[in-house]
Amino acid sequence: MIQSRARIDVRYAETDMMGVVYHGSYLPWFEIGRTTLLKEHGLSYRQLEADGFRLPVLEVSAKYLRPALYDDTLTIVTTMRERPLLRIRLEYEVLRGDELLATGTTAHAFIDREGRPVRPPAAFARTMSVLFGA
Repeated sequence: MIQSRARIDVRYAETDMMGVVYHGSYLPWFEIGRTTLLKEHGLSYRQLEADGFRLPVLEVSAKYLRPALYDDTLTIVTTMRERPLLRIRLEYEVLRGDELLATGTTAHAFIDREGRPVRPPAAFARTMSVLFGA
């Protein structure tokens, strides 16, 4: 299992007139968590794309437990529980301090520039093997 934590401050543009975070704002936060997790483990999204790989979202889910509010400082905890082979599955927790506000998951697949499914690049596979002890 690998994990990362990303800190964000809720911007006014992410809220409704009551200062409550709009439900769609959570998906970009999941993206922040995903790119942070990869970057912290030496895997740059920018480099993956430069090398011709894309990671489109195949599935996404979110469960909202408590509202996040304007100007809250939140932590996005991103967890990859299993070594990815063809798909990457990630879990997210959105926290305000110790309070769990939302959970979510995403699944991604590697594709090439033409949109065809491909295996992950060798460097990515090697890094995951090291991180997951395979």
